[in-house]
Amino acid sequence: MIMRSATAEDLARLRPEHTTFVGIDSDGCVFDTMGVKQRDHFHPLICRFWNLEVLEPQVRAAAEFVNLTSKNRGRNRFTNLLVTFELLHQWDEVRNSGTPLPKLEALRAYCNSGLPLGNPSLIAETKRTNDPELQRLLSWSLAVNDSIDNHMRPVDPFPWALTSLKLIAANSDAIVVSQTPEQALMREWNHHNITHLVKAIAGQEIGTKAFHLTQASNGRYDSDRVLMIGDAPGDLTAANEANTLFYPIIPGREDASWRRFHDESYSRFLNGTFDSTYSATLNHEFLAAMPDTPPWHNKLA
Repeated sequence: MIMRSATAEDLARLRPEHTTFVGIDSDGCVFDTMGVKQRDHFHPLICRFWNLEVLEPQVRAAAEFVNLTSKNRGRNRFTNLLVTFELLHQWDEVRNSGTPLPKLEALRAYCNSGLPLGNPSLIAETKRTNDPELQRLLSWSLAVNDSIDNHMRPVDPFPWALTSLKLIAANSDAIVVSQTPEQALMREWNHHNITHLVKAIAGQEIGTKAFHLTQASNGRYDSDRVLMIGDAPGDLTAANEANTLFYPIIPGREDASWRRFHDESYSRFLNGTFDSTYSATLNHEFLAAMPDTPPWHNKLA
């Protein structure tokens, strides 16, 4: 079944067929697309646009830490690019190489502007300021989108994610809750013929994950009957903002996390024993898996 992407009005009009509701992140959660996008598309283009090819191992190490294994996982591409560049500026091996490093002033000002960070606002800011660094940033971001849209290889769902989605669909109302552009979401879910397992697919175009959750569930389910599944600290934050339960998919242990969900956690959710103690244990394990300090700092300690 080919499904179109949802609007905010679509989410508000969803009507319960079950007494429970599940919001499911996509990138890095159902599909291992986050790692593929970073390693095959984001990282090479960072090196190309900022002339950092000579530092490619360090750029990849910093960007992979920030975007995949640290507590910044899942954050906005521009804020994470700033953090990546800041780490490179702080890395003695990089500073001692003599390679010119990216200027941070324009990027930092944009990230701190309060604007919704994305290509539309960046286009407007680039036109307003005529800043060459913002133009470089915009060109990089557009090139990333083009590379993903036209050259990214299909990525299968995690096996236990697919099994769990089928179980969820039989017992709960479910939607995709994501900050990935809707075009990419629709391509991935339609490619694998799994859109029938959810009632809607919500991307970044219609707001935050917390908005998706509240728009689709408020007033229709008890708060302990709504669950968010995600793989990044931002997903936990969204669940807290929407006053829902949260189940973590631990980076690097995704399929094992999905199997525990299938074998244990989902039944606890359905029977009402997904309590605060159980949730706190899951969340502690989740956050502990994402370090604050990059690995090269530990090697120097």
